[in-house]
Amino acid sequence: MSRLPVVVLISGGGTNLQAIIDAAERDLPIDIRAVISNKADAYGLERAKQAGIPTAVLEHQDFPDRESFDTALMELIDRYEPGLVLLAGFMRILTPDFVRHYHGRMLNIHPSLLPEFQGLHTHERALEAEVEKHGASIHFVTEELDGGPIILQASVPILPGDDADRLAARVLEKEHIIYPLAVRWFAQGRLALNEDQQVVLDGRIMNTPMQLERATQ
Repeated sequence: MSRLPVVVLISGGGTNLQAIIDAAERDLPIDIRAVISNKADAYGLERAKQAGIPTAVLEHQDFPDRESFDTALMELIDRYEPGLVLLAGFMRILTPDFVRHYHGRMLNIHPSLLPEFQGLHTHERALEAEVEKHGASIHFVTEELDGGPIILQASVPILPGDDADRLAARVLEKEHIIYPLAVRWFAQGRLALNEDQQVVLDGRIMNTPMQLERATQ
């Protein structure tokens, strides 16, 4: 099987990037063409370098506004001709033009069971809301922040005595499973976004997000 060319965008430590790199080194049929960060000190860049993956830094502070940064970022990404763009802890709100440019071929991971807790500080907010379970979601990126069609989710119970750090650590373990899995589906041609903004998996419209337990049965 030919490998799908991929570009990964990061802003921080890159643990989800590492999970994808590890999966690609095993049998995930992708070619990570580049890892791009808006922060020069993002440790994920070092992870990429250790794996022999080209890196680039485009700092948003160097641009006068969001639109000019996103235009430059598009130009940089497109040099690598990706079939899929992955947001892996990329902490930028993207402009509509950018999102439309990669429509149907850009995925994001979010640390909550969307549509709950869109935005930041999801673990603290889940604890404050006293919900029984929390988790992570993979979704197609649309113009609505953390609001694109959801592909795959994994949940963890909230346990007595949990704080944000303990909860985040358990969620992160699930993130490292579901992101490579969703990427695999896309790379295999099994996953798509149709004209009606619906997730299609194996030719069937998914009316509800796939749950990890079902996906791995």
